[in-house]
Amino acid sequence: MRVVDVHLPDEDARDQWSELVFHTAQPEVGKNWTGTGAIHEKRGLKGRAPDDTRIVPAHPSLTRILREHIKAQKLKPGDLLFPGEKGEMLAGSVIRRAWRSARVKVLTPEEFESPLGKRVYDLRHTCLTNWLNDGVPAAQVAEWAGNSVPVLLALYTRCVSGQLTDLKKRIEARGELPEIPV
Repeated sequence: MRVVDVHLPDEDARDQWSELVFHTAQPEVGKNWTGTGAIHEKRGLKGRAPDDTRIVPAHPSLTRILREHIKAQKLKPGDLLFPGEKGEMLAGSVIRRAWRSARVKVLTPEEFESPLGKRVYDLRHTCLTNWLNDGVPAAQVAEWAGNSVPVLLALYTRCVSGQLTDLKKRIEARGELPEIPV
């Protein structure tokens, strides 16, 4: 992701949600699996036209972190947000090492040994589950995630929890059933 694709609100704006614009996916597939010998393969976004984009909201706390990072690193619009040593894409091995180090620092030994956040990709699952649990409509979560609603619900339907009491109250708020005439 390039800095130009991070749409930050003005620092004094009331709404501090930012937007991340994705143009392509560049999964790490390995040199043996690309036609060019590159580690990453540039692909279009799943289920979208080749030149389409996907916009994902970024929480105000992430907006602050990104704003500070861009300033501290003196990044320009065309720069990668998190470049590797030579200004190229950050190596997956570097990301995995940093993630492992972070897990060691914040998780208990039992949690660390569990599957909890074992892969960086698990953060995506956590985010989507949280959005669904927070009551964000499935269609909106699917749009942000780049999934169809059926795929999203097939994967996350058992992860949604904590809403039953609120849902029951909303149903009750519609009123009582009519009295049955005797």
